[in-house]
Amino acid sequence: MRSKICLIHDIGAVFILLFILFTGCASSGDPGAVKIAVITDIHFLDKQLAEEGEALFAYERATGRNITDLHAALEAALDDLHKEAPDLLLITGDIANHGEKQSHLGFIEKLRPLQNHGTRILVIPGNHDINIPDAKAYRGNKAAPVETVSKEEFAELYAPFGYSDALKRDQASLSYLAGVNKSTWLLCFDSNRYSEHIATSITGGRILPATMDWALDILYEAKDKGITVLGMMHHGLVEHMPYQSAFFHQYLIDEWEKNAGLLAAAGLKVVFTGHFHANDITMHTSSDGSVIYDVETASLAQYPFGYRIMELGDGGLSIDTRFVDSIPGNPDLAAVYRDKLEAMTRRAAKNRLEGLGVPMPEETLNALTDVIVQLNLMHVKGDEKPDPVMEAAIRLFADQMGGAADPESFTFDFPPEDNRIVIPLR
Repeated sequence: MRSKICLIHDIGAVFILLFILFTGCASSGDPGAVKIAVITDIHFLDKQLAEEGEALFAYERATGRNITDLHAALEAALDDLHKEAPDLLLITGDIANHGEKQSHLGFIEKLRPLQNHGTRILVIPGNHDINIPDAKAYRGNKAAPVETVSKEEFAELYAPFGYSDALKRDQASLSYLAGVNKSTWLLCFDSNRYSEHIATSITGGRILPATMDWALDILYEAKDKGITVLGMMHHGLVEHMPYQSAFFHQYLIDEWEKNAGLLAAAGLKVVFTGHFHANDITMHTSSDGSVIYDVETASLAQYPFGYRIMELGDGGLSIDTRFVDSIPGNPDLAAVYRDKLEAMTRRAAKNRLEGLGVPMPEETLNALTDVIVQLNLMHVKGDEKPDPVMEAAIRLFADQMGGAADPESFTFDFPPEDNRIVIPLR
């Protein structure tokens, strides 16, 4: 059974709610191994849509994203992938910044060299990719509306990236089945709600009942044929922290526990996800004892700028994580953007706490804010292990709570390890 956070109920729930809101591959030696890379949440804004001026400056101030830095970080990751020459690159959504058609077109051009070099690329949309009513360009003094893409246009644009050579296509969504090799399939789930967009994108996700039936039929077929099935989707399939489903369900698919159980029991072993901009791996055991792993990868648009390089072989799935720490012109990229994330989280956390209307001494407010900030910074990079600063913040918070919070029992990171692990598949 998973460990629980030992805090008094009300403050503990507030704590987790606020925290969530802020928010080289080891060779297996197997000659038949498949090298797989994962990137996600690129939020690519094409340079044609971003020209110096007040509109762009306002966007960058609000988001903490410098477009030049983000383009350079993406280039650094793609350059590394070009050297690694993976057999397969998976992109789990939020490709465009906010649905701009030109950003999709520009990103596809970024992928061409890797594709031409022999890497097969498979994509799935995220909640910022399709039918975005408020897609914008940032030129001059004011942001202006720009063309977005429909569901059909997305599939046409990304036809060479999974849709044109799919083994099967779902009729209810943009989900599809891809073959990895003779013994492995990849179920690519469309978990988005773009048909419901009215004013802007919807953060939450779900798997349509018809899509789930389609996926289960595939899994049953695979089990009969002795084929291993992996998956990918934008939204999380499994909880990555305590209370996530209760307080920030938008980062999980609806009815996650039921759906994760169904997919695990039917034979899905691993699902690659994004959306939460954090590097975390978690696992779920279904009622029949089947285990499924949710491998969530960090965003390339925010600290820690993470991506995965893996090997799929007879021994299982070997996962390594890499981070873009520096770029030309900004050797301190990681430190600069860590500071940006810390400052944004601190402002947001303190404002939210003060807005709750719950009386607390200033020292308690500051202690709780520090814990939230430090947890967020550790969680996004994965393998959270409290450092002396974090331990001091937790002790201070425990003191302010009069001993009701037990710092020795404070556990946040669900097993297994997040950044380097071998997942058994058989």
